[in-house]
Amino acid sequence: MTCLPIWTVQVLTLFPEMFPGPLGLSLAGKALENRVWAMETMDIRAFARDKHRSVDDTPFGGGPGMVMRPDVLDEALTAATGGPENPDRGRVIYLSPRGRRLDQALVRELAAAARVTVLCGRYEGVDQRVVEAHALEEISLGDFVLSGGEPAAMALIDACVRLLPGVMGNSDTAGEESFEGGLLEYPHFTRPALWTDCQGQARAVPEVLISGHHEKVRAWRQAEAERITRVRRPDLWSSLTRQSSTSRDTK
Repeated sequence: MTCLPIWTVQVLTLFPEMFPGPLGLSLAGKALENRVWAMETMDIRAFARDKHRSVDDTPFGGGPGMVMRPDVLDEALTAATGGPENPDRGRVIYLSPRGRRLDQALVRELAAAARVTVLCGRYEGVDQRVVEAHALEEISLGDFVLSGGEPAAMALIDACVRLLPGVMGNSDTAGEESFEGGLLEYPHFTRPALWTDCQGQARAVPEVLISGHHEKVRAWRQAEAERITRVRRPDLWSSLTRQSSTSRDTK
């Protein structure tokens, strides 16, 4: 009896040969082999209508670059999801710099969905009418621009897969990582306890971590997570303190 995967992702791309790529290795690759999750790729160019298999055209209104055609994408998305009226189509995502910023809360949402479809854009992007007709969720990895949606898709998929049951060996690990609980993660250290770096400087592990006092270790890690978050991500720290203040006021 073949077990059905917990999570299935479809990737619509002009470069299906890029997948699974890194997703076929390490924890994600092992989980893929064990059918914990499944990946399907669909070549957008297969839905082109002319002999040149054209998927893009010049933008109305002028300007640089090319835009992915609505007719081609409409057919590809309908084939992949059953169309916007299909209640079982799952989450359908278009990776775009103008989309909602991907964070750990959204990753958890997507990992909890049974099926996710990811459209990888190229060129200047896709015709806006397709975004509207298929009610695509626009998601961005951050305030930077990639050459295409494929690298972003790999990052999104990896973030989701590692949250699936059985993928990570220690389920407690995920709860202590950055963004889980609103803080960046505390620093890590391992053997040797005293290490001399390439410049000849001796560097010791913080004494508290080798003290054997679990409560002091926990307190140190919490304090370091808070310190690092305040310094490196004041936006996260402000959000966390606002949430704490609101929680106190409602009690």
